[in-house]
Amino acid sequence: MKAFKAYDIRGVYNEDFTKEDAYKIGYFLPELLQADNVLVGRDARISSDEIFEHLAQGIIDSGANVYNIGLSTTPMVYYITAKHKFAASVQITASHNSREYNGMKISKFNALPVGFDTGLNKLKEMMETREIYIADKKGKIVDYKVKDEYLEFLKTYVQDYSNIKMAVDCSNGMAGLLIKKLLGKKPVYLYEEIDGSFPNHEPNPLIEENVKDLKKTVVEEKCDIGIIFDGDADRVMFVDEKGKFISPDLMIGFMAHYFLENEKGSVLEDIRTSKAVKEYVENLGGKMHTWRVGRAYASPKLREIKGIYGGELAGHYYFRDFFYSDSGILASLIVLNLLSKFKKEGKSLSELISEIGKYANSGEINFKIEQKKEAMEALKDYFVTEEEPMEILDFDGYRLEFKDWWFNVRPSNTEPYLRFLAEANTQEILDKKVKEVNTILKKFK
Repeated sequence: MKAFKAYDIRGVYNEDFTKEDAYKIGYFLPELLQADNVLVGRDARISSDEIFEHLAQGIIDSGANVYNIGLSTTPMVYYITAKHKFAASVQITASHNSREYNGMKISKFNALPVGFDTGLNKLKEMMETREIYIADKKGKIVDYKVKDEYLEFLKTYVQDYSNIKMAVDCSNGMAGLLIKKLLGKKPVYLYEEIDGSFPNHEPNPLIEENVKDLKKTVVEEKCDIGIIFDGDADRVMFVDEKGKFISPDLMIGFMAHYFLENEKGSVLEDIRTSKAVKEYVENLGGKMHTWRVGRAYASPKLREIKGIYGGELAGHYYFRDFFYSDSGILASLIVLNLLSKFKKEGKSLSELISEIGKYANSGEINFKIEQKKEAMEALKDYFVTEEEPMEILDFDGYRLEFKDWWFNVRPSNTEPYLRFLAEANTQEILDKKVKEVNTILKKFK
């Protein structure tokens, strides 16, 4: 079974994992997490119902109960897991991946993520080595209606948005389950119908092609902001009033106005985040911490540092008051609250973001390389020899900081790619460094 990844279980359904695998996951999960009851939600992908059926049967056959919340966003599962004190939960989803994919995001008590290093490795071993014995007393399926409760929680963040014109792209994903009940009929909605075949575009807002309809709508409708969610609504990204995509890491800086106005504290960023974000957050009284990419690492780290909030380049935003978990819809409400306030002061979103992002940035560049470790070491050794780094971070690949530029290079956990990102004080310096990197990595292609 090839679907076990660093952060979750995910792959092409019926290739990387099957309904038989789903059954075994269900059977062994209650023992792994010492759970009598397992909360289960799912997205609307074509294969999600079948996966639920077999996952649930496995849970029941182990003697545990399934608390079925039906169609849900991933953050809804996190919220109910922690709020209702479940020892185990599963969201059936492949998040931003295309329609042929599916998977499972597993959480334990307090909605703490279960990654490969924190339990999925043991689950995989149990599936491969242990026999299945159906419990004398099987569990049962409980229909668990929690959508209204979750909506009431989100509504506590909703303010008056009457001065904002917005466009919202739900990517035919799970944000469509909730968003109109929060924002009403006024926004211009795109693809809010839930459809797991994703007929309009793939549910990945990081790919430029998938954001083009939103950009066009924002400009044509003269909107103040565009909002786009991924397939399971744990991520969100934004477009300014000019139709320009905003790098998600810059929104960590923007949210500092909301979180740090009345309370100073720790904020979390991932290793790829613009240097400008740390400068901006710390200028507003926060203390920035840098850590690894992915919820499996970010959520426990935010809890460890007693942080207020944090975010990632991929559009995940984590909140202390959301059980240290990520929520795309909650993040969008916070951004709208800020924008409404700033618009009353005559400031547009593009103006506000230009005050944060002031460096030339390459964006993430993928190099198809099998010898990832060797290529990373070659890059590090070359630049350490050429220039003396001010700082070297050596988790999640490397981040090397120099006087007028920095770069991060990290291996993909799932694909033969080396992911590279650089930022410099000027475009000229950035172009020169990216060219040097291309020359070095050519030997490994």
